Amino acid sequence: MSELIDFFVALHIIGIAALLGGFLTQMKSFKSGDVRVVPAMLHGALTMLVTGVLLVGFNEMNHSHPNMIKIGIKIVVLVVILGLIYVNRSEEKPGKGVVGAIGGLTLVNIFIATLWQ
Repeated sequence: MSELIDFFVALHIIGIAALLGGFLTQMKSFKSGDVRVVPAMLHGALTMLVTGVLLVGFNEMNHSHPNMIKIGIKIVVLVVILGLIYVNRSEEKPGKGVVGAIGGLTLVNIFIATLWQ
């Protein structure tokens, strides 16, 4: 079971890397205002959601009890990120604030995951 959990942790990290990487590729465009919501953001966020839910289930099956308040807050932040991505993914220029919010909330989720014990 521990190998399976480790595999999905790796997939979860790949998802966060895709989401954050999609935001970071847009940093240069902030000056010109040509920021976009790129597909990597959507795929990364969906990967995080699916693997995160599976990880909670696998940990419960392994008799480990994750902090459900922490998990709940992380899911809420991720759902907000997904909402911003879905609403603005087809727009030509969604605006700096939207893409900045996606990046900021992604960082919030990373800090919650790593700093909250």
